Amino acid sequence: MRIARFSIDGNVAFGVVEGDASTEGGPVLDIIKGHPFAEFERSGQKIPLSKVRLLPPVLPNKVVAVARNYAEHAAELGNELPEGPVTFFKPSTAVIGPGDPIAYPSFSSELHHEAELAVVIGRMCREVPRERVKDVILGYTCANDVTARDVQRREKQWARAKGFDTSCPLGPWIETELDPADLGIMCTVNGEQRQLGRTAEMAHSIEDLIVNITEAMTLLPGDVVLTGTPAGVGPLNVGDEVAVTIEGIGTLTNKVIKRG
Repeated sequence: MRIARFSIDGNVAFGVVEGDASTEGGPVLDIIKGHPFAEFERSGQKIPLSKVRLLPPVLPNKVVAVARNYAEHAAELGNELPEGPVTFFKPSTAVIGPGDPIAYPSFSSELHHEAELAVVIGRMCREVPRERVKDVILGYTCANDVTARDVQRREKQWARAKGFDTSCPLGPWIETELDPADLGIMCTVNGEQRQLGRTAEMAHSIEDLIVNITEAMTLLPGDVVLTGTPAGVGPLNVGDEVAVTIEGIGTLTNKVIKRG
């Protein structure tokens, strides 16, 4: 099931995406009653997807991101693969949705894309045992961990480099019925392939990550875990269109603009 968050005529709602580009009339949204973090009903009221504005699929309380979870990516930046997960935060104010602009930060001159699989948490949880990890996950979406690489190198602590406004595009929707163990991840910039990898290459599995994170903190419904990026990260410039495509989910596209 694909669950999208959207706005139409000033109203915000969740809906189940039905059909695809090959469907006559295109995909539609069946508006749901309530929200997807509890049992819900479909209203039967359907709106063409083309008539709405897709929003970030969730508004997380926090985004917990994982660094250096792919060996080739760690190597391309001159780092060793860590023994255990290394995590950092991106604030909720960094989150944007599909089609929203990435504003090039004024304090950086080296902006990079990082295509990632994002895990959306479905229920409040802490100290989750490995065998219960699937029970706390609502689904998966595409993410771009946009990074001011020069600032990351210079400041060591990554709050500004990875937490600036618009640095966390998410979308286009949440896929709830998906095996994340071996999915293709691709990033293109202006149609040119930059990154191509598979989630099977993760050094630490999603189970490893959720167990590790919830040992330390409570995750809330709608919180997001970014699972790391494969090799091939590279520069973004003003005017570029960057797209993250994940097998079984879809494509998240954003354009880079000058910060005004």
